[in-house]
Formats: sequence, structure tokens, C-alpha cells
Amino acid sequence: MNRSFALLTALALLSGCQTFTASTPDGTPPVEEAASSAQTAQPKVYSSFSQETLLALLTAELAGQRNRFDIALGNYVQQANATQDAGVAERGFRIAEYLGADQAALDTALIWAANAPDSIDAQRAAAVQLARAGRYDESMTYMETVLQRRGDTHFDFLALSAAETDPDTRAGLLQSFDRLLEKHPSNGQLLFGKAVLLQQDDRPEEALELLEAQPADTREAAPLLLHARLLQSLKRGDKALPLLEKGIRQHPDDKRLRLTYARLLVEQDRLDDAKGEFASLVQQFPEDDDLRFSLALVCLEAEAWREAIVYLEELVERGSHVDAAHYNLARAYEALKQPESALIEYQLVGPGNDFLPAQARQTDLLLNSQRLDEASARLASARENQPDYAIQLYLIEAEALAKLQQEERAWLLIQQALEQFPDDLNLLYTRAMLAEKRDDLEQLEQDLRFILEREPDNTMALNALGYTLADRTTRYSEAQALIELALQLNPDDPATLDSLGWVNYRQGNLEEAERLLREALARFPDHEVAAHLGEVLWARGKQREARKVWASALKEQPDSPILRSTLLRLTGSETP
Repeated sequence: MNRSFALLTALALLSGCQTFTASTPDGTPPVEEAASSAQTAQPKVYSSFSQETLLALLTAELAGQRNRFDIALGNYVQQANATQDAGVAERGFRIAEYLGADQAALDTALIWAANAPDSIDAQRAAAVQLARAGRYDESMTYMETVLQRRGDTHFDFLALSAAETDPDTRAGLLQSFDRLLEKHPSNGQLLFGKAVLLQQDDRPEEALELLEAQPADTREAAPLLLHARLLQSLKRGDKALPLLEKGIRQHPDDKRLRLTYARLLVEQDRLDDAKGEFASLVQQFPEDDDLRFSLALVCLEAEAWREAIVYLEELVERGSHVDAAHYNLARAYEALKQPESALIEYQLVGPGNDFLPAQARQTDLLLNSQRLDEASARLASARENQPDYAIQLYLIEAEALAKLQQEERAWLLIQQALEQFPDDLNLLYTRAMLAEKRDDLEQLEQDLRFILEREPDNTMALNALGYTLADRTTRYSEAQALIELALQLNPDDPATLDSLGWVNYRQGNLEEAERLLREALARFPDHEVAAHLGEVLWARGKQREARKVWASALKEQPDSPILRSTLLRLTGSETP
């Protein structure tokens, strides 16, 4: 953006100009006209300023016109301090705020407020700048001055700006709000600001109670929005919807209200209504591609694939959300059973958040079609073109190959990757898991021990090594110590609970094993956990219950090799 100042006259300076001078129709500042006015007015107007001040201010304006904002701002701040003139200070504040110079904006706002005590704008500017600087008590003093003069305040900004402060600061600010509310109990701005502060302090029930017991001006959009969002956060979205509908009737052009309403419709699984609302928003704000992208995502969620494709292709044409649009176009084509179109779109996704998911889906599509060489070639090309993603791309390919039971090919790939990145812990972990499938427990232990030397608290490595030692060796005490350490570090991990149950089973502690495995399965209904629990139940003479556990797991994962092998080993059949 061209941040050019108009060359203001000395007369305008003295009278306290508050905004940039308007440009002529062709966009150029009216320099000559302003200069001419200055020449005719100067002898009469500037008698109260010294020659040095006049020169500094005119230099500032000329410097601003020539994009030397550092000189312009510096001169204004200097002269605001020297003269304590409200007009000069205000002009300095406007320039500092325009340039985002926080300290200069604070300094000049305070000078302006001190020398223009009757100006509501000056007092409010000082309050906002003090809040930005974290000086909340001082800010509240200025806010109260504005409030007493019936001006619009920014108590909501004050509350929001305190969100990241320490609890003591927030508590003190809340007390200041309460003090002011005693004097102005029905002031909607104060009530709204306090509700914002309560929300930021993670006290949504109190904030909601405040808004509902002493509602702020319901004609304003901001309190309505806060009220709706509080209801939404408290899982009362059904009550938020009519509130937002009322707000939209009052403020039909307010994008925030309508967007919140549309998102809440999605949350309530009213996807057709949400589609209609987003479509209306896009029609009303056709240049807002964020809305267009949201509409496309809602269409995808509603499985309106062809409708989603229309909006996603529009985004590509407009050069907005391009990578995400290509990725979601591919998803839509997959759903429409058009894998070749999906592959084209996945290939077009560039570096960013969607790049690796696109590579993973592309690889799965190709491998599921038995196009292994093509998948490897595409990934090799991607590694060459995007070297920053090389490790993740190796891992994507290795995992996909392992899923297809192409363990030897996956092993060779990981060996290749480790030649390039010999100390990468993710690659080493993947090689350890492949080594277990190859019955190479020595390599598995070597790699996992290497990881633990560098990351002693790596719970995945601790659990993997502990489980393997319990399952494939008789080193039960060592296995249990590793698993218990992993569980201590991550007590909510169901996979580690499963491992602890399994090591107890291997040691003959059947009752404890059953307890742990039941808990693990309740937290994570996984086919491997089900296989383990069924085996423990079988060993305890609870064959009927074991068969039920296996049958339930097979419904979810009918091709599970561990379930089939467990059934065959214990019952002589691959079916319960």
C-alpha cells in the first residue's frame, strides 16, 4: 500500500488536524494548493510556535510525503513532548497508530489526553493505548472519564487485551469493572466488557449469567455474539440458534453473526441449512474466498460432491486456498469413484499443510491398484523436489508398503532412508517395527535402545521394547519395568495398558491381566487388544465371553491377522 501523507499546511497543523488530507481524484496529494495556503496564512497563524517547531513540523510533513515515515513520526513525537500542544500530539498519535508504532502511539496519546481533557477521543485513545501496554488500572481511569461523558468506550477491548496476562492482573481488572458497575449498574458497555473478561478467565457460566440477568443492549451485535458463543461453549447450541436468528433479523448485514450462525448449524449437523446460509454469505460477500472455502467444506461434509467441486474449482481459478482446494477436489473425486481425477488433483498439491496428506492418499490409491512402481516413482520425485519433506515421504511409503505386507520392499526403503538420515529417530523406530516382522529382534532392540539413549522419556519406544520383550522373549521383569515407566509418563495411553496387561498374562497374573486389558479395550476398542483380552479370558475358563469379545472385534476388523491367528491357535478355527 502507498502510505503517502498529504502535505498539510501550517494552518492545519495549528488547528489540530485529525486525519490525512483527502487526495485529488487522480490519487495525488494536493501539494501545491496546500503549500500556497501555507504561504498566505503562515505569518498570522504561527505566532505561538517557535521557528524551530514550525520547521520541524513542516519537515515532518514533507518527509511523510516522501515516504520517510521515520523522520515524520520522530519530529512529531519530539514536538509533542516539547510543545505539549494537543493538536500536535493528536497528529503524532494518528501517524504512530497508522504506522503501528506502539510506544510512540502511547506517548502521544497521553500528551493529547493531558492537554485536551474535554476531548472524549483523546481520553479513549489514551485508555486503549494503556491497555495495549498492559497498564490496565491507568486505562480504566481514562475509560471512566469517557463513560462519565457518555462516550463510547472500549471495555471489551480492555478485557480482551488482558486475556494473556497473569491471573492477578485479570483479578484486579475484574475488581475495577465491579467498582465501575456499582456506579453504572445498567451500562451495557461495562456489562459486556465484564462478560468478555469472565469468558477469558474461563468462567463461561458466570459470563452467561451476567448477560442473561442484566442483558447488555440487545440491539448491539457484539453482546449477541458473545451470548451465543457462551451457549455454544457450554454445549447449549440449540439455545444459541434462536438467539442468533433474532440477531440476524436485527443486523441482516452483519457477517460475524451470520457466520457464527452458519458454523453453529454445521455443529448441530444441520448441513443443508448450513449450506444455504454459507451460499447466501458468499452471494452477499462474493470476494470473500474464506467463505467460499467454508461452503465447499460444508458441501463435502454433506456429501454434495459435485456442488463442492464447483466451489473448489472457483477457488483454484481465483488463486485462493489453491493447495487446499486441490486436496479437497481429490477427496471429492475419490468419493465419486474417479481415482484418476483424484490422482491428478493430489499431484497438484504444493508444499504446506495439505502436502503430506495428499502424498499419503495418492500413495494409497496407487498401491491399492497394484501400481507399486508408479507410487515409488512419484514419491521419489517428491523427495527430490521437496527435500524438506524427504523423511516424512519415506515414512509414508514404508507404512503403505507394510500395510500391503510388502515388508521386504519397505525394509529396503527404510535402509535407503537411513543411509541419507542415519540418526533420524522416526526412521529408526520404523525400522525397529519392520525388524520385528522379520524376527530380527536384535536389530529391533538396537534401534529402540538408540532412541532411548537420546530420548529417555520416549513412551512409544519404551512401550514397543517392553511389549516385544514380553511377547517374544522371557525377559518379563525387564519388559514390565519398561512398560511401567511408559505408563507413568503417559498414564492415559491404552496401548501401554494393553502391554502391561499382556506382560502380566505372560507372567501368570491372570486376574490383573484381565483387569488391565478390559480397561484398555474400554478406552480403545482395537482388534489387537481384543485378541489379548480374549486370550486371557480363555485362559481363565471364560470361553463364551472370550468368543463374544473376538466376534465383536472381527465385525470391526474382519481381516485382522492377530485375531485370526489367536482364534486358530486356541480354538482350531478362524471364526468364533
